[in-house]
Amino acid sequence: MTADTRIEQAELLYERAVFGGDTGALATADQGLDAVEADLALARGRLVHARFLEERVEDARELELFERAAELYRRLGDARGEGEALFWAGTFHQVVRDDTETALPFFTHALDLATQADDRLTMSYALRHLGFAEHMAGRLDAARAHFEESTRLRREHGFLPGVAANLIMLAEFAVEQNRRDEAAALLKEAAELAENTDSNGVLRWVTGARERLDLA
Repeated sequence: MTADTRIEQAELLYERAVFGGDTGALATADQGLDAVEADLALARGRLVHARFLEERVEDARELELFERAAELYRRLGDARGEGEALFWAGTFHQVVRDDTETALPFFTHALDLATQADDRLTMSYALRHLGFAEHMAGRLDAARAHFEESTRLRREHGFLPGVAANLIMLAEFAVEQNRRDEAAALLKEAAELAENTDSNGVLRWVTGARERLDLA
């Protein structure tokens, strides 16, 4: 159901409550508007995060928005939505505040909820960021396994720009394990996927990785 439809439904339920005496309609209207608010908070939080990636200036509203979305989705019994919101709250801690320790419970809970809801895109995101945590802890094999599973899920979902982004990190891991030919092949595929999907930002990441890894 779209946001517009939910708002229209709330207006009709208001009339049923006030003019028709059906007070039970109010709870249904509240639930519909909670769903709209949750979706809006999640979407706005992601926009705030995108601005952080561009400007590198923390905006405290980001965490507030993701936490509000998670709370509303939890109240609605929407495991998929709650898992996605919790993932983004974890991303705020890991990426914005450089606090992976605080982020980890958010990622693991998000992965559990997304798995229950068969939300493979959120699963892929949670696995990617758990992979970053493993890498930071020096557990390269575990990090690679998380990224490989994330990449598999993204291929199944058709999220090709996300596949390309993961291949860049897999190339980094390959270089760390002295598999430079494999790394070059991974970056080649990443570049092709980025070009074919007009993902110019990812293409810049590929170029940067080639220079950084001396694989130009």
